[in-house]
Amino acid sequence: MGRASPLLTRRVGAFALLALVLGVYYAVAESLTNFTVWPEVAILSFLVIPTVFALVYLALPLWRARGLFLVGLATAVLAAALEAAGLDVLANFAKLGAVTLLAFWFLSYFETAAWVVLVAVIIPWVDAYSVWRGPTKHILTHQRELFTTFSFAFPVPGEHSTAQLGLPDLLFFALFLAATVRFGLRTRLTWLVMTLSFGATMAVTVAGWLSKTFDINGLPALPLLALGFLVPNADLLWKKVRAQGAWGQLTRR
Repeated sequence: MGRASPLLTRRVGAFALLALVLGVYYAVAESLTNFTVWPEVAILSFLVIPTVFALVYLALPLWRARGLFLVGLATAVLAAALEAAGLDVLANFAKLGAVTLLAFWFLSYFETAAWVVLVAVIIPWVDAYSVWRGPTKHILTHQRELFTTFSFAFPVPGEHSTAQLGLPDLLFFALFLAATVRFGLRTRLTWLVMTLSFGATMAVTVAGWLSKTFDINGLPALPLLALGFLVPNADLLWKKVRAQGAWGQLTRR
């Protein structure tokens, strides 16, 4: 039998450690010190959110695995069962696991980097419209509990409330991050910028600048997330698209 590589062993160990740290935080978050709003934003943006998405980074070797679609669906069913049983924290992370595995599976259908670029250019506009005037606005306004079901929660320290990201945000995070591995892009830098993009969106939401201007209850996370993928890799993506002639092939389909 082959032995696991030292790198894989370190990844598994780091994953287990972060899972333990997050488990403790989620268990005690409500009993922690209650800060004012901006320190809370900083804690979520620079500590909690990066720790959660470090799990996705550590899981990247799985993007080549077989059976991801079935395992992803099974994990989604598990998440639903855990939520129905009132095990919200376990359900929360099962959702993250499900969308991450499905994103890795989805990436297998992207033939070239140009496909990922096209998705990154289109989805911010779709997300923005959905939050401004589309189904997301309706859900946030009239069916908040439905959004809670299809979102990932980040507990605010010292409070019963949570910050939330929709599951599509998690899916595209995993898709873009795995794409950096598949197409030889800047994985670590992309992870960092995309992770910070969620904090930036949260800060703008809390400040209320755009919410007041456009009369919306939240802000789309995908515009800054897509920029977090495109900007750190712009030069490499341009070279790959030109070298492969992929853009012309893509637009002719």
